[in-house]
Amino acid sequence: MKELLRTTDPVRLSHAVSILDEEGIPAFEMDQHMSVLEGSIGILPRRLMVADRDEFLARAILREAGLHD
Repeated sequence: MKELLRTTDPVRLSHAVSILDEEGIPAFEMDQHMSVLEGSIGILPRRLMVADRDEFLARAILREAGLHD
C-alpha cells in the first residue's frame, strides 16, 4: 500500500476517495478512528492509501483534481 494523501481535512479526504472511486481505483482511509485518542478535535491526520499498482494513476488523477500535496 502507498500513501497518497495525509490531511486533517475530512472533506478533502472524502472528495479524494470519491474521485478515485469514480475512476475505479479502490482507496483505503487509514487512521479515521484516531479521533478517539485526540478527543475529536481533528489534530491527527488521516491517510489515504492505494495499492502499489494503482499509485501512479491515482497520483495523476488527484493532481488533475487539484488534490495533490
